[in-house]
Amino acid sequence: MAKKKKEKNFSSFLNNPIDFTLIITILLLLSIGLVMVLSASSPSALAQNGDSYAYFSKQLVFAILGIIAMLFISKIDYRFYQKFSKHAWWVSLILLGLVIVVGTTVNGAKRWIYVTDTLSVQPSEIVKFLMIIFYAGILSKNRDKLGKIGKGFIFHIVCLGPIIGLLLLQPHFSASVVIMGICIVMMIMAGCKLKHFSVAGLLVGIPGLIYLLQEDYRMKRVITFLDPWQDKTGDGWQVIQSLYAIGSGGLFGVGLGESKQKYLYIPEPHNDFIFSILGEEIGFIGCTIVLILFAIFIWRGILIAMKAPDMFGSLLAIGITSLVAIQVIINVAVVTSSMPATGMPLPFFSYGGTALFILLCEMGVLLNISRASVKQ
Repeated sequence: MAKKKKEKNFSSFLNNPIDFTLIITILLLLSIGLVMVLSASSPSALAQNGDSYAYFSKQLVFAILGIIAMLFISKIDYRFYQKFSKHAWWVSLILLGLVIVVGTTVNGAKRWIYVTDTLSVQPSEIVKFLMIIFYAGILSKNRDKLGKIGKGFIFHIVCLGPIIGLLLLQPHFSASVVIMGICIVMMIMAGCKLKHFSVAGLLVGIPGLIYLLQEDYRMKRVITFLDPWQDKTGDGWQVIQSLYAIGSGGLFGVGLGESKQKYLYIPEPHNDFIFSILGEEIGFIGCTIVLILFAIFIWRGILIAMKAPDMFGSLLAIGITSLVAIQVIINVAVVTSSMPATGMPLPFFSYGGTALFILLCEMGVLLNISRASVKQ
């Protein structure tokens, strides 16, 4: 009887309602994202595959599978992941190591593992979630040591080193930035002292500057960001075309499907620069609505983290919320030339079937935590 009672208490919240505002926001973002993938990808898909719907149909399949997975995972008790939080670090190392060994190089970067000729997986997307689980586990376990510099702060920073190192070998700088950002937010929320981060910033800043100066293309991105028109037919081309797209959209946009810049002016407009096409077709009003939806998502994620019944659930929720928030901020900053260009996808919008599927699985975890946040 005691065992049955324990099992009942462990799963008592699984039949609670999920956060209705959050799931509606997720579905709205996903729906708008699918429409924009269809619009932005049609010229490229027609030119490359002879089918305007080639990219959209694939994205739609993964979106449907992702929604099914999200609803299923929303029923799995989030505390289940805590048992495997230590293993998440090792699995991350293995996945990133596999990329180095058997990965396929595309556009000078080895980031993908091809399962078939048409299906590829980017392990860094899985690693982002695994690191959230890992840090939620060790931070909640070591809560009494977080204020200390040695066993607390330095230990948790050192754990991040091998992961970032393997990502930079690909090279995958944008994923490194996202993972570091997520972990820093989680460490601050867990109780690490801000003064420790200032010291770490100096220690990381010098190697980071050396890494930046090692390759000419990285420096060119910084220089291009400062003045893209000095090389408007070279490195500045993509950013300039992005600004043309957003600027020509005006207040209400030129109309859905009526973008001019997607006609092979912006390279792969359905990927990292899809927000530019969004701005051109549905204008400032449309961009504002999308950003408000992302703001609502972040607001609900923070509320779920605050109401979570334990520290692990709270950190897990804040990690998933930070994952989306950081990517949105960087992506919008890049397409508006507010920071140097980096390959940062826009969550729910940028083309990538497996990445979308993994993101929706993460949404399932967040929705499960929202069930636990409901007061009995």
